[in-house]
Amino acid sequence: MHKSLYTTELENGGTRCTLCPHECIITNGSIGICRSRKNINGQLYAMTYGHPCAIADDPIEKKPLAEWNPGSRCLSIACTGCNLRCPNCQNYSISQVTPTEVPSYELQPEDIVSIAIKHHLPTIAYTYTEPLTWYEYMYDTARLAHKQGLNNVLVSAGYVNEKPLRELAEYLDAANIDLKSFSDDTYRNFNKATLEPVLRTLLILNEMNIHLEITLLLIPGINTDENMQHKMFHWLTTNGLSHCPLHISRFFPTYKMRNSEPTPLLQMRQAQSIAHEEGVEHVYLGNV
Repeated sequence: MHKSLYTTELENGGTRCTLCPHECIITNGSIGICRSRKNINGQLYAMTYGHPCAIADDPIEKKPLAEWNPGSRCLSIACTGCNLRCPNCQNYSISQVTPTEVPSYELQPEDIVSIAIKHHLPTIAYTYTEPLTWYEYMYDTARLAHKQGLNNVLVSAGYVNEKPLRELAEYLDAANIDLKSFSDDTYRNFNKATLEPVLRTLLILNEMNIHLEITLLLIPGINTDENMQHKMFHWLTTNGLSHCPLHISRFFPTYKMRNSEPTPLLQMRQAQSIAHEEGVEHVYLGNV
């Protein structure tokens, strides 16, 4: 285990995690919402450090990134954990568990970089779960990767506080951020998070000249309201993000939504049309 970077010590052996907007107060022996960070005798530890549960050779388009180094491949890695609770999670078997519930590798940051170099993979992608919950491992790996001339890609829901995001972004080359809806109520009730920090993440990454692409997973009855879509896409264009490729992705039943229906293709095309109407320049349909 590795000491967490963003913590505040509290009385009676408690700690406050200041990595993400949840800012969990974690008592001795307990874990935070992300299930990845544990208070041991008044010190917060990142339990996933050096223990990725998934590692793969992927095309960059799978992240998805449509307009950054097309045709290239990347080394994708993931540790367990997520600070959201989306009932439609595609990777719930590793995102919604503790580190001890699934097998993992023992690989330090230098090992990950060596694997990428050995297999001629120019990019490391932090993906599959929520990389921000295994921040320290990602940060150390990304810093070493840059020293070796490798690229770093973040695939995330973007629910993070400003300071850790800015410090990580110094070592990022590209990112794809899930913008799950444009309703704070939906974020609170469906994803167990809030909207504003995600919007802030988009603005910061764009400000810091990180190549940014955005994904909207279109879920019937959750974020298919056309008025909501107009507001979302209008916000993107009026905040200088119209150039960011937008991936409108099709939902398929999974996890706690197995009895739902896939997103109708008509709703996909309607959302694409609304995005173009509001000024989003490049809109891609995914999972169709």
